[in-house]
Amino acid sequence: MAAMVEVHDLAKAFKGSDGADVFAVQGVQFTIARSEIYSLLGPNGAGKTTTIGMISGLLKPTRGDAVIGGFSITKQAMDAKKLMSVVPQEIALYPTLTARQNLEFFGRIFGLGGAELKKRVDEILEFTDLTDRANEKIEKFSGGMKRRVNIGVGLLNRPQLIYMDEPTVGIDPQNRRRVLDTVLRLRDEMQMTVLYTSHLMEEVQEISDRVAIMDHGKIIAEGTVGQLIQTVGEEDRLIFKVGEQQIDPALLARMQTEIAGVTRAMFDPAEHGEGAGADGAITVYAKRGRSALPPLITMANDANVELFSVEVREPDLEAVFLNMTGRALRD
Repeated sequence: MAAMVEVHDLAKAFKGSDGADVFAVQGVQFTIARSEIYSLLGPNGAGKTTTIGMISGLLKPTRGDAVIGGFSITKQAMDAKKLMSVVPQEIALYPTLTARQNLEFFGRIFGLGGAELKKRVDEILEFTDLTDRANEKIEKFSGGMKRRVNIGVGLLNRPQLIYMDEPTVGIDPQNRRRVLDTVLRLRDEMQMTVLYTSHLMEEVQEISDRVAIMDHGKIIAEGTVGQLIQTVGEEDRLIFKVGEQQIDPALLARMQTEIAGVTRAMFDPAEHGEGAGADGAITVYAKRGRSALPPLITMANDANVELFSVEVREPDLEAVFLNMTGRALRD
């Protein structure tokens, strides 16, 4: 069976303040199978949204192309767009209309009407678990409920491919859970292909069939979650938060050479002005993390390094990103 999406050497450049080209996306290429959840994972500014903008026909590529269900987005845009729908990161609803009225309005834009429109709207309200709130105005909805209506709008044309750009941003854990369950149902119950973007490693790791990790406009790794995690082996990751202190490279070298099981030690400095969660950290990879923990703490104390917190993590996608870039996957 042919792939649902084939992306070939996509690139997008914008003019910088000096008039020179600045590439937001550079040479991205990947293939997505039908009925697959494929995620683009990367920090804000990695190029995920720009990539989706080009694939969906909202942005003209500087070079390259994307083929959707056999149709080129640069040469057969209307045919390609009929197969897809986009759920944007920003809520795109009319706040003074009810959930039903919003769905009916967008349904008419898709060319629906009469009994067929009512049927589609009822199906979507049930699918998003909003039937009992259908006649309430959007302005009274929580952020999570608005997200679910936003997803519902994207389902009106029964697309084969749906793009979801950071759909859990700004919502509480309960509604995040609902959104993630909805994404899984799109694949499992409706056999849709989902292209999902996020900077949240945990949710990408949970729902994705395959993942592409993006950084600075490029795909730096791709594969199933298991394949990507295998690239960092079975090592635990020990994270020592150290605030705004500077760490002597000689200390990192000693951790690697003098403590059994430690294979790497790196320092990710604090990012000033980034707010909570931007503290500097020493990250240590160890084959037996909990055994290595006591001597690592002792060595840090002897070097007069003040440790604010210590966390031991098993291998995950964040470890893959850190291993490949030398820095944490931050907002």
